[in-house]
Amino acid sequence: MCQQHLDSEGVESSSGEPFPWDVGVFDAHCHPTDTMSSVATIPHMNTRGLAVMSTRLQDQDLVYDVALEQGVQDKDSLFSQQASHERRFIPSFGWHPWFSYQIYDDTAPNTSKYDGSAESKIAHYNQILAPAPSAKDPAFSAGLPDPRPLSQFIQETRERLVKSPFALVGEVGLDKAFRIPESWTSSPNVEHPPQRAENLTPRRTGGPVHGVQVHGALYNVLAGCWKGHEREVLSKREKKRIAANAEKFETSDDEDEDKTKQQKVKPFPPRICLHSYSGPVNMLKQYVHPSVPAAIFFSFSVAINWVPEAGAEADKNKKTADAIRTAPDDRILVESDLHTAGPRMDQALEDACRLVCEIKGWPLREGLERLARNWRHFVFGDEL
Repeated sequence: MCQQHLDSEGVESSSGEPFPWDVGVFDAHCHPTDTMSSVATIPHMNTRGLAVMSTRLQDQDLVYDVALEQGVQDKDSLFSQQASHERRFIPSFGWHPWFSYQIYDDTAPNTSKYDGSAESKIAHYNQILAPAPSAKDPAFSAGLPDPRPLSQFIQETRERLVKSPFALVGEVGLDKAFRIPESWTSSPNVEHPPQRAENLTPRRTGGPVHGVQVHGALYNVLAGCWKGHEREVLSKREKKRIAANAEKFETSDDEDEDKTKQQKVKPFPPRICLHSYSGPVNMLKQYVHPSVPAAIFFSFSVAINWVPEAGAEADKNKKTADAIRTAPDDRILVESDLHTAGPRMDQALEDACRLVCEIKGWPLREGLERLARNWRHFVFGDEL
């Protein structure tokens, strides 16, 4: 493994071959709007492009507003070494599973309906949280946010996506291990209540990344989206037979045009990134099976996937290394998953790039070129 150490601020640094930032390094998943004071540093970062996630009510407009000032307008210039990279921000609009309890589904029957009353608010949280809050603390639900209708969030997200042509949907997912965090003001120690940094946007407090402990369930949800649209997997003999008789399968221009139109309308996302992938190798193989019609990418971060001083957690590093080796070369991404832009985010991405390249056996410059192509494919759909 590459030689690494922690600097005085706890940032993991790498030594060895100078890092070729000129190739272009791209973050597949980060949260800089959680620390708005750091957003001004983005145009001065070494990182060329950032896919910035929204997660809850408080940051939907923050991500959108920053994208107006720093959002990518010309994707081709983003990959040019000569261009000015003042705009390197790709907005993503979604609702993280840690905050899903704040939404009620008004689009389906037999679900809780919130009418603004205290009673319906309590009923909503009693129905979706386990154990029911009122059974343990009747006042607990009163301190939670008023739930919002799913239809409203979908409509708002659709409008933001239309206005931001390069935007992604994220962060979304499943999380079995999530627990609602205690309120900052609920400490029994009145003289010394818990504190939080004032420069942080109310954020993703309380749980791990989505997909934790539910890798099978997450796969089933995604596979359900493309059910009936799987690609046909042909044997080598069938491929040879079709190639030898290709002239028999010619179609008219009208038929080709109809097929093209049908291909454009898909009930599933054409490209999906499983961020800070922590699932088993056998699950990874299911995602990249030739029958899967979506392009599934796997991004890795040192913050989530790697333990510098492994010790008892050595199995975590081995699991990550196995996943990186198994993932197809054209489906790997890197990410910081940090909530602060600037040098710390640059360093986290450098460390992730070095880690992936070393495990894959890629020369550093060649590896960065691969990762850049993968990011371009994931974000813009360009296959190079």
